[in-house]
Amino acid sequence: MSGFTVDPWDPGYAAALAVENIAELGATSAELVLDIELQPAAWQPVTPAPDAVPPASLLVADGVRRVDARVWVDDPGAPMPVPGIAASYAAGIVRCGPEGADLAAIEVNRTLISASPHAPEVKTPHATYHPSKAADASFEELSLALQRQVTQLEVDLAVRHRAESDDLLLVDGPLRGRSHLPRTVGYIKTHHTAYLPPPQSAVVAALAPGQRTPVFLMGTSWRRHAWYVRLPVQSSAPWAGVARCEASAELEPAQVVRLADAVTLALPPLAGVDYKDPRAPQNLVPIGGLEKLLRHHLGDARLLYRSLRTAALG
Repeated sequence: MSGFTVDPWDPGYAAALAVENIAELGATSAELVLDIELQPAAWQPVTPAPDAVPPASLLVADGVRRVDARVWVDDPGAPMPVPGIAASYAAGIVRCGPEGADLAAIEVNRTLISASPHAPEVKTPHATYHPSKAADASFEELSLALQRQVTQLEVDLAVRHRAESDDLLLVDGPLRGRSHLPRTVGYIKTHHTAYLPPPQSAVVAALAPGQRTPVFLMGTSWRRHAWYVRLPVQSSAPWAGVARCEASAELEPAQVVRLADAVTLALPPLAGVDYKDPRAPQNLVPIGGLEKLLRHHLGDARLLYRSLRTAALG
């Protein structure tokens, strides 16, 4: 007996909810400290200081994940098989510098996630799925468990690759789980919650390309410094081209302000262009290129699905 069964539904169904969104759902009231850089009443668009310089080298880290199959794990201690997911995920790092962008690291893993302690290791001719445990059997928890593995892989790659350097590291998505990394900034392309009060939100709408808001401190289930930045964009919509950046809450105000200026200078040259990417300009060129490469490395989804179904029959 294989110890698991593959669900016949297409694994893409019920998987469209972005895992980053799950962590933010319900975050409608955040702790805010608005006077980190300027007093709240004095908020206005900030242009990087004249002595600010972009980082000589910027590392961009990103990860992708894909549910290859929804599965049912045989569990002697449960009245019926326990749901799970078989998933592939990958992470990579691109180094951006004066000479262009180069792939610095890439790694692909496979996992079978279930709330059951009896999830098997699944070996197929094309890939091996290593078992891991989720807190419960809900799809949201299975997805969060998968995202934690993606985040950990990104952290491991960043730690290994930065062992002998002091590059600025930009991670695609919230900084959660990575705020202990030095000189690291989270980069959030889409906005699901309006964190700022109306007067400060109006400053976001007033940003010109290459400007940012003052730095503020925010806390939901975790605390971090944050600021908004506008990238070059043709649209005049109030939040067009706006991304949110996050940095460690442990940084001193002067440190995070310098970091915000450096990032604000570094991002515009990397902005995506709308005729190539529907998520432009927020989907930075190195992020878009890395995502495409990582998804290629995940392998053929149909082939892996068929191999999982064959393994389940064994």
